[in-house]
Amino acid sequence: MTTETPCGGRLLIVEDEPLLRITMSDALEKEGWIVDQAEDGVKGVALFKRYLHTLVLADLVMPRMGGMEVLQQVKSISPNTTVVIITAYGTVEKAVDAMRHGAADFITKPFSIAQLLVRVNTICSTRQLKERNIQLQEQLERRFSFSNIIGKSKEMQRIFELIKIVANSDASVLIQGESGTGKELVASAIHYNSPRRANPYIRVSCASLPESLIESELFGYEKGAFTGATQRRIGRFEAANGGTLFLDEIGDLPPSIQVKLLRVLQERQIERLGSQRTIDIDVRFVAASLRPLEEEVAGGRFRDDLFFRINTVTLVLPPLRERREDIPLLAQAFLHELSRERDCHIEGFSDTVLEAFDVYPWPGNVRELRNVVERAVLFCRGPKIGLDDLPPAISRRSKGGPCPETDAPVEPLQKAVQRAEVQVIRSALAATKGRRADAAALLGISRKTLWEKIKHYGLDDNTP
Repeated sequence: MTTETPCGGRLLIVEDEPLLRITMSDALEKEGWIVDQAEDGVKGVALFKRYLHTLVLADLVMPRMGGMEVLQQVKSISPNTTVVIITAYGTVEKAVDAMRHGAADFITKPFSIAQLLVRVNTICSTRQLKERNIQLQEQLERRFSFSNIIGKSKEMQRIFELIKIVANSDASVLIQGESGTGKELVASAIHYNSPRRANPYIRVSCASLPESLIESELFGYEKGAFTGATQRRIGRFEAANGGTLFLDEIGDLPPSIQVKLLRVLQERQIERLGSQRTIDIDVRFVAASLRPLEEEVAGGRFRDDLFFRINTVTLVLPPLRERREDIPLLAQAFLHELSRERDCHIEGFSDTVLEAFDVYPWPGNVRELRNVVERAVLFCRGPKIGLDDLPPAISRRSKGGPCPETDAPVEPLQKAVQRAEVQVIRSALAATKGRRADAAALLGISRKTLWEKIKHYGLDDNTP
């Protein structure tokens, strides 16, 4: 009974010993390979040009053309093909030299068929893993490409231009904007469109880490550095070496860590806790803040020298209410994505829905819009999303529909939005007896977003 190999496909054996060649071929065919055979390198290369095999097993010493020449010609035709050299005991050094020139491995004669199959399967598993990693990297680059940051407004076009400029540099970048405006998406786009894209992208949420753990998370520690440090652990700075470190909500770093971060930015060196040895790091820094850091500096809550270090370039993301022409584009993009994920077909949005979207203030910005579209996809039973598929807070604002705020005194839009947001958050916390996870679910936002808003507005969980 045949079994599928980790790689599968077509395999070429180039071996001048007939019995060994036939024995190898029979065993590999039983494993599910399509096997071609050649008795020397010249015939082997001719067969390879015809079929472009996934894997080539070539004897090092053969008449007319040996394994080294086969390796060179195969790699010149198809650099991604895996080549394994078969060698006798006395020619191991030459086989090692073949690996320096691109061979994946070598097998020493004499070997059993069981050993051959184990080696081939191991080589193919490694190849498959590498291919999967390449696919994942390509998916990440596509996900965080500029095309996924949607907007035709002048504000967003300016942001696109700035991202293109800073992505090709190592300049420190500060991204500011309200919760839900896409700060993390922009940070990811900067990394995955930069020369560092193949290296690590490490994100640290400064707001969610307890003050007692921030230093060890960032700098790492040696075994015995403190109670519970049972082994060495590298920190986020080292983990991001060669790549990008994204410090989300950097304004929440305590003063003691701000001092140490300033030193890292200046000297490009760190020390693990419990160690006096300095470690050089090559890291590109991107930071984000919900609150304007200029105000934090003025209030004495953030160091001015650190502020000047991290904002070589500052990107201020506009709230969704200030780029309303982008709302239909974003909504349609989310609808396409979510419909594909749920394997359903929805044509689009009714005109009344688009009107409701246009007048709604979107306090949760792009993140809230995505949540609303996701909810609508779940509830929609017709060809298009209608008002009944939207949360009441949005559907009642449809043009011509009832709106309790119509007769209210006019006030600046931003102030009205903030006042309404505070009221809704307080109501949700009261209804859930202060349970943030339940309140976030009730509001249709993430726990992190709710936490940010509670901190931003200075609310207490038990505030009535």
